[in-house]
Amino acid sequence: MAKPSSPASRLAPCPRTPNCVSTQAREGSSQRMDPIPYSGSLAQGHAKLVEVLRNYPRTRIVREEPDYLKAECRSAFFHFVDDVEFVFDDAAKRIHFRSASRLGRRDFGVNRKRMEEISAAFRAAR
Repeated sequence: MAKPSSPASRLAPCPRTPNCVSTQAREGSSQRMDPIPYSGSLAQGHAKLVEVLRNYPRTRIVREEPDYLKAECRSAFFHFVDDVEFVFDDAAKRIHFRSASRLGRRDFGVNRKRMEEISAAFRAAR
């Protein structure tokens, strides 16, 4: 399936491999995670997420738009790259995301753990 052309559009679906998590995966799927809620303005939510990502280990923001962020996260040992995308739904005050490994089939839960940590850091940030 082709990648969405607009950052505001739905994120690309996860492949059938178990190395991806998304807030837009099918209900009941092991790949499904809850979006990150935020309050305040879109700009405030965006700035808060940027700060969280800048403080997250081995993470580099590679694309930034008002309602979209894309980051690359490298593994500590082999330096594999995972792609993480965030789309802000300002009407619902939710941040949808997709985190997926570029290579391989399994990730041993790394993408889920990362997104749980980023979500927790976002909720804890002021």
